[in-house]
Amino acid sequence: MDYATTLDYLYGLQRFGVKLGLHNMQTLCRRIPSLQKPLACVHVAGTNGKGSVSMMLAEILRHAGLTVGLYTSPHLLCFNERIRINGTPVSQDQIIHYAEIVRRAAAGIPATFFEVTTAMALLAFRQQPVDIAVIETGLGGRLDATNIIHPQLCLVTPISQDHAEQLGESLSAIAGEKAGIFKPGVPVVIGKQPPEALAVLRERAAACGAMVVQAGADYCWQGEGDTIDFALHGECLDRLPCPLAGRHQKDNFAQAIAAAMGLRKQGVPIPDLAVRSAGRTTVWPGRLEWLGAERKVLTDVAHNQAGMASMVAYLEEVGLHRVQLIVGLSGGRDPEKVLLPLEKIAGAVYAVPISDGNGIAPSRIVTWAHAHQLKAKACDSVVAALEEALQHADVSHPVVVCGSIYLVAELQQCLRAGQFRFLRDCSDCC
Repeated sequence: MDYATTLDYLYGLQRFGVKLGLHNMQTLCRRIPSLQKPLACVHVAGTNGKGSVSMMLAEILRHAGLTVGLYTSPHLLCFNERIRINGTPVSQDQIIHYAEIVRRAAAGIPATFFEVTTAMALLAFRQQPVDIAVIETGLGGRLDATNIIHPQLCLVTPISQDHAEQLGESLSAIAGEKAGIFKPGVPVVIGKQPPEALAVLRERAAACGAMVVQAGADYCWQGEGDTIDFALHGECLDRLPCPLAGRHQKDNFAQAIAAAMGLRKQGVPIPDLAVRSAGRTTVWPGRLEWLGAERKVLTDVAHNQAGMASMVAYLEEVGLHRVQLIVGLSGGRDPEKVLLPLEKIAGAVYAVPISDGNGIAPSRIVTWAHAHQLKAKACDSVVAALEEALQHADVSHPVVVCGSIYLVAELQQCLRAGQFRFLRDCSDCC
């Protein structure tokens, strides 16, 4: 197969939808001998921030001189982004190679897109090989395809309501699914949590005999501006540069640092300088990312209520209000719940469809906006919405593109194609 044919094969697996369970992964591991080899790894679950924490931790480990695998999802611009080694997406030739091995092993199995992609990542990290891998869950934890691994550290980032149809309506139910990644005796680093979720996580960790390092209780941070002072059990790191914008990203960075210190206690050589260096070099596109020197367009992949609230908190922190919102949502999300935090900072709302075809109708977003006395309009595309929104935007009232990662990706693709050159030039990641 060539690269295009490989992608056709992979995306064609989406017809199997989302299937929670480990049977297919167990079968693939039996059929692919390489997947039976030990893999030093960290497992990261949660609702919001798990990709950011994973990326930050991987950068810390890379600066410590380790060869580091990173598996995240979904990708923003190209499939290769999902599987990285030392910060670099694997090549197209490598994607072809790993996909072919897994495709043959999956004969007769209704393996899903995420299961095959996960097997490819685990195969890549063994064949390269890496010193350690950071593995982000896809959906949930207990029955997630990534839960086939045996990590030396588990992380749970903030939990909120999302994917209720698969994970449950209550925070306690969702937390129970996320805690399914816990393994007997494997330490757990728990990020900032609602009390209902925290109680479940601590209960499940105790049942596994897992030592817990908890935000607020065992580690904390403080600071204003672009730096934080971090402390864990009396060990302090001062004036650390924080790589990503927003108070929630400082929470995420602190959790990544706590994880790195947990690995250091296990004998992984991670100097303080690696943490400081990662604070300068971590890049995670589409997360409160300003486009262009004029700072008139901000993109963020916030797609649930908690994520939207974090984005709004950032806008308020930097003194921005009455922004021009371009919004598109995917999945079965309720606009009334997801978009509620946006009410107090919106000047106008431009609702757009999602390119993957599984989006919320723009008319539903317009209905929500009108119900909250906001100006709103349905647009055919993010390009049309941006062209109109920019006519009413300035540095005090910028355009904010938020919602589905597919929406932010579509905008990024337009930039790469040469549209809106005054924002910034974008290079192909592949």
